[in-house]
Amino acid sequence: MKHLPGFVDKANELKAKGVDTIACFAVNDVFVMDAWGKDRKVDEAGVVMLADGNGDYTQALGLELDLTKFGLGMRGQRFSIIVQDGVVEKLNVEPPDAELTVSSAECMLGQL
Repeated sequence: MKHLPGFVDKANELKAKGVDTIACFAVNDVFVMDAWGKDRKVDEAGVVMLADGNGDYTQALGLELDLTKFGLGMRGQRFSIIVQDGVVEKLNVEPPDAELTVSSAECMLGQL
């Protein structure tokens, strides 16, 4: 529950370093992403919620996470990404079972 709030809290600092768009991306449907965004008040920070309903983009990135044995289906690993003009400049993927170590807003601020 700390990943998205970190980006909401640090939105102004990220934008001050030149970030145009801050997006929260998850393998979920648009309705869940909308409700989650409203609950976390992302609009106030200018964070965009993006749904990857079928996990196509997640799979294209090679970041799928199989949680079917827990009844959760295919999901995505926790990550943050810096994209400049459509090119991935930095991809930070959390190790399995890790807390926020490399994909946090704080870490990303240090990379900009």
